[in-house]
Amino acid sequence: MAIRLKDIARDLGVSTVTVSKVLREADDISEKTRQRVLKKMAELNYQPNMLARGLASGKSFTIGLVVPDLLHPFFAEFAKSLSGILRQNHYGLILTSSEDNPLVEQSEIRTMLARGVDAMLIASCQPTLQGFYGVENQKTPFILVDRNFPHLRANFVGTDDFQAGLIATQHLIAIGKQKIAYIGGPELSPGYDRLLGYSTALAQSGIQRDESYVLMSPRVEETGEAAGHHEMSKLLRLNRRPDAVFCYNDLIAIGAIQSTLEAGLSVPEDIAFVGCGNVRYSDYLRIPLTSIDQSTSVLGERVGNLALQLIREGGCTTQNIRIAPTLVVRNSSVLQKGC
Repeated sequence: MAIRLKDIARDLGVSTVTVSKVLREADDISEKTRQRVLKKMAELNYQPNMLARGLASGKSFTIGLVVPDLLHPFFAEFAKSLSGILRQNHYGLILTSSEDNPLVEQSEIRTMLARGVDAMLIASCQPTLQGFYGVENQKTPFILVDRNFPHLRANFVGTDDFQAGLIATQHLIAIGKQKIAYIGGPELSPGYDRLLGYSTALAQSGIQRDESYVLMSPRVEETGEAAGHHEMSKLLRLNRRPDAVFCYNDLIAIGAIQSTLEAGLSVPEDIAFVGCGNVRYSDYLRIPLTSIDQSTSVLGERVGNLALQLIREGGCTTQNIRIAPTLVVRNSSVLQKGC
């Protein structure tokens, strides 16, 4: 027999109206009561009728997420963490990919809005603000994820990418490297900020930035390892090749390391590497990869909680949340003891 609202109310000794208000996320219910009701629902495996609930509340109880690449480890882990938060709050997630194409992204956003999602989460590949014209005028709240547009009045949750570039480059300098290159990503805020952090670390150490060491690969989410292999081959052809490379993400670093090994060089003795993203398999690579951990699971939780807050309270103010990155050191930048 299906569990009903009045069954939950009877077990808890509260009214059916109280249980209904918890489902509708009414703000005149105490947090203690809300948690009691939610706990009982979980214990009884209560499955609300989402169609009826939506008709009564005017909500769809779904949130839309647009990412550049569904197969990229960073976005896959982010979506998993986000889904967990939404599931706990009886929300569903509609996930789609823009294929790193601004026009496809705009089309997917329009489709999501037409479906009546209660909030939009966008990891954008738009090169300019023009791609967002119309989105900010919608009543549906939206959050920029990972990629920010500083001049757009919008909520943003992402990594402090300046710090990512700074601590990665400081680490390479600390292990004695002086000829440090940067293989960057698309002309979006993470790429700009990581490059700025890299440049700042060099300047702070009195190292002049060599422009031949800075390479940008515009479609890194799509090409990943191939882009890293291709760009690293350019660096290896320089008369004065670098002795370290900070890479925009881990996939680029993996491709760059492969290119280096194919050239008969050693990692990290000849060239050290630091990636960004700290993908789950970094420990199990042929040469375990030093990487910047972006706290992807925390990012998913923060985005999910902010989305739910905006749905409940509306978007009167905008929030800019930047999560501090950390450095995870492995063999690609430091020799194992005893070697």
